[in-house]
Amino acid sequence: MGGAAAEETSVLGLTPVAPDRTAAYGEHPDQVADFYLPRGSRGPRGAARPAPLVLLFHGGAWRAPYDRRHVSPFAAFLAGRGLAVASVEYRRGGAEPARAGRWPETFDDIAAAVDTVPGLARELGLPGADPDRVVLTGHSAGGHAVLWAAARHRLPSGTPWHLPSPSPLRGVVALAPIADLATARALDVCSGAVGELLGELGGDGDELTARLALADPAALLPTAIPTTIVQGGTDIDVPPAVADAFATAATRAGQDVRLVRTEGGHFPPIDPTTPVAHTVAEEIAHVAGTGPAR
Repeated sequence: MGGAAAEETSVLGLTPVAPDRTAAYGEHPDQVADFYLPRGSRGPRGAARPAPLVLLFHGGAWRAPYDRRHVSPFAAFLAGRGLAVASVEYRRGGAEPARAGRWPETFDDIAAAVDTVPGLARELGLPGADPDRVVLTGHSAGGHAVLWAAARHRLPSGTPWHLPSPSPLRGVVALAPIADLATARALDVCSGAVGELLGELGGDGDELTARLALADPAALLPTAIPTTIVQGGTDIDVPPAVADAFATAATRAGQDVRLVRTEGGHFPPIDPTTPVAHTVAEEIAHVAGTGPAR
C-alpha cells in the first residue's frame, strides 16, 4: 500500500488518546470539546507557563461517521509541544448517515464553539491554558470551519452568526482546508459534500446561491486575521487548487495569506508520526506568538 491510501491508513490506525477533560459547550450531545493540557511548558522554577489555547476542528467531509477521535493523537501531540488544545465536536451528517453536514446546525455549532469554549476553559480553571490567546486550527472540513469562523464579522448583519467585529483570535492555521466552496463544489470534492452541506437537494437554486455566499470563506475576505494554510502537494482529497483559489481571492481582497506547501497528501498534517505535523505545530506556535521569529 502506498500514497494516499497509506497516509489515510496511518492516521486512522493510530490509537485514540483520551483527553484530560471533556466539557459541553451546548445541550446537543455533539456540542462538546475535549481538552488536552500542555506538557513540557514549564518555566525555570517549575511553574507551568500559560499556553495558547488551540481550538481544533476535525475533518471528515462534515459526515457523521467521522468524529473528533481520529484527531485525538494529533491533539495530544500538540499538547506535547506545549500547547493547550480544545478538540471540538460539532453536528455533522443529516437524515441519511452518509450525508454531509446540516444546514444550519453545523454552522451554529462552529460559531457557538468559538464563542464559548475559551470562556469554558477559563471557568474550568484548566491549568496551563491561556484562553486569552486563541488560535483556530482545523483539517479539511475543519479547515473550512476555522476559516469561516474567522470571517463572521464579514457576514451581513442580519445573519445569525454575524459578529460586529473580528473575533479576538491570534490567528488561523488551516490544514488542507476546503477553503473555497465554489471551487470545491466545481471539483466535486469529497463526492458532493459541499452541496450536501448547503442543503442542495435539486431544489431552489437561488437559495443555494444565497447559502454559498454565507458559507464560503473565500467570499468573506478580507478578515484582517492572520491566516496560514498548510497544503500537501499531492492531496487528492482536497486538491491544492482549492487552497490556491482561496489564496488568490485573498490577494484580490488585499489580505496576505501564508500558504505553506508540504510534501505528501491530505492526512500528513494531522499525523504526528510525520514531519509535516511538526511543521504544523511550528506554524501554530508562530501564529500564537510562542514560536521563533521567521
